[in-house]
Amino acid sequence: MPSTRRRTLAVATVAVAAVVAAVALPLFQPWRLFTGKVVDEALPGADPISMTTSSVPPPTISGDRRPTPSATRPKTPRRLTSGTFISHEHKTTGTAAILELPDGSRVLRLEALDTSDGPDLEVWLSDAKVLDGKRGWHVFDDGRYRSLGQLKGNQGNQNYEIPKDVDLKALTSVSIWCNRFNVSFGAAELT
Repeated sequence: MPSTRRRTLAVATVAVAAVVAAVALPLFQPWRLFTGKVVDEALPGADPISMTTSSVPPPTISGDRRPTPSATRPKTPRRLTSGTFISHEHKTTGTAAILELPDGSRVLRLEALDTSDGPDLEVWLSDAKVLDGKRGWHVFDDGRYRSLGQLKGNQGNQNYEIPKDVDLKALTSVSIWCNRFNVSFGAAELT
């Protein structure tokens, strides 16, 4: 009989371990500690790279010497606010800036971002004050916030469109927010 009990206990232990693994692995996704995605988007509204050519430009037909609208230098994006990321739940570095583009639209620009990959990460603008350490991990969903969408990659340079109805005077911080565990991976105060 003792060997039957041991066998039953072993089968029960394996069954419980399988159920725990089936629930815990998709929830926590521990492999994301070793994965990553690099995104390198161009600065929006920046002048494109020009290439020189040895070709001779065609002659002009009219005597009009005024520059055409395409020949005038376009405006560059204007930096409204910026800040440097601090780490919360996971080590996070890089900078965040809100830029106004020549057409009047606004984007959040993350530069040199480096954080952990994680499940269900979003980029949030928030009215929360950025606090150091554990006391700042959970504050970003306490007040007003606006998700700008899923984090495109945990490393690199990326842009997030800010809808016109977002009040940037009220939302003065940005967080890399994990919806799965309601925690900030890192945040920056926008000043």
